[in-house]
Amino acid sequence: MSGSTHRGGRSRAARRSKMSASSTDEADTPGRDADPRQTARDIVLRQLTATAKSRGQLAEKLAERDVPEDIAWEVLDRFEEVGLVDDRAFAEMFVRSRAETRKLSRSSLRRELAQRGITGEIADAALEQRSDEDELRDARALVRKKLPASADLTDRAERDRLTRRLVSMLGRKGYPPSLAFGVVKDALADLGAAAEDERTDLDGAEVWDTP
Repeated sequence: MSGSTHRGGRSRAARRSKMSASSTDEADTPGRDADPRQTARDIVLRQLTATAKSRGQLAEKLAERDVPEDIAWEVLDRFEEVGLVDDRAFAEMFVRSRAETRKLSRSSLRRELAQRGITGEIADAALEQRSDEDELRDARALVRKKLPASADLTDRAERDRLTRRLVSMLGRKGYPPSLAFGVVKDALADLGAAAEDERTDLDGAEVWDTP
């Protein structure tokens, strides 16, 4: 009896979960008798409530929900008019955020903006926030974070392995090879100099400690 009750409870819970998921899907999908403009407005508002999005991202979401293209553009135009959709503000915020949290290069940021439908003058203006000095500083910070302090740089094979790994890491974030190799070379030189200074200090201490 108990097992049957549990199975029945699980079955009812599963049905409720399925119905809830179905309701959510239906809310984002135009019904046969639904006003397509209202449906489009509802979809856009839900998307913007979750996180900031570009016009291109919203247009893509409306297309996925089978909203007619002319209605999608009409609704998005209205959202732009009232300032709820603003690609320029979105691009500036996106560049600041991604540069700070992931330390991406300008080329990577440009690519990610394009994936969100932002190109041309708007992308150029947003990327002006990032200078050559910013990229150099961030590349150095990335290398310092990944460079093991205990690395044996007297071992040529280990040094070459570290160089390849760190240059590849910077490359994945969009930094050009010339900058990447230069930053890694300087970081390894600094680490090697620090290790040499430490060895010199230890040797000196041993001399003074010798009776």
